[in-house]
Amino acid sequence: MGRLDGKLALVTGGGRGIGRGIALEFAREGADVAVNYRRDKSAAEATVRDIVALGRRAFAAQGDVGDFEQVAAMVARAVDFLGGLDVAVANSGVASRFQTVADLDPKEWRRVTATDFDGAFFTAKATVPHVVKRKGVILFISSVGADMAAAGGAPYHASKAGVNALARVLAKEVAADGVRVNCIAPGLVRSDMGNKLIGFFGEGLVQTIPLGRAGEPADIGRAAVFLASADGAWITGKILRVDGGACM
Repeated sequence: MGRLDGKLALVTGGGRGIGRGIALEFAREGADVAVNYRRDKSAAEATVRDIVALGRRAFAAQGDVGDFEQVAAMVARAVDFLGGLDVAVANSGVASRFQTVADLDPKEWRRVTATDFDGAFFTAKATVPHVVKRKGVILFISSVGADMAAAGGAPYHASKAGVNALARVLAKEVAADGVRVNCIAPGLVRSDMGNKLIGFFGEGLVQTIPLGRAGEPADIGRAAVFLASADGAWITGKILRVDGGACM
């Protein structure tokens, strides 16, 4: 028996990295999963194949989370395929280029916030009515960068701080409907984004983590399973930092 047996889930940005890790752990625990992607169709389809190999149903759902009309259409397709929606994971994100606030190009600000902040809001807005029907769960993926607020990363860090606040606001709005809302804030994870950071700063970055290693997408996936399952039934409005102890 899996902890998510019979559950129906949507993971945005589910083709690669943390999103893929969440989608696969959901499937291992018994959920059917719609895997959203923006451009990398082959990665999403590979994740779908891996989910099907685990004995679950899966569907690749294209849509740019920074465009609400696309999100609404994508969610409708996913719900039609799945037959409902128990768990929605707003995971999509892009990294920002290293620029100080004084030097930051406003176009770069909008590029990052459109996906990382607007995308989280659009995903929540489009999925809430479906999740409410099944008294389900909404999960956001932010970052410990929201707490660390490193110089040169304003668009990304500000967006993730906004996601943390959005999760808490939404949790208060839908608790009476029986819906739980939480947020996972990963630390350094060996995803495309994390590997670029390690490549830029060197492996010494990993040595700053008290547990001595970077995270894996499955580490975040297992945390998401916990929050989406009955194990997390009395948890809502929380930011769970999964970071090997980097932010204490």
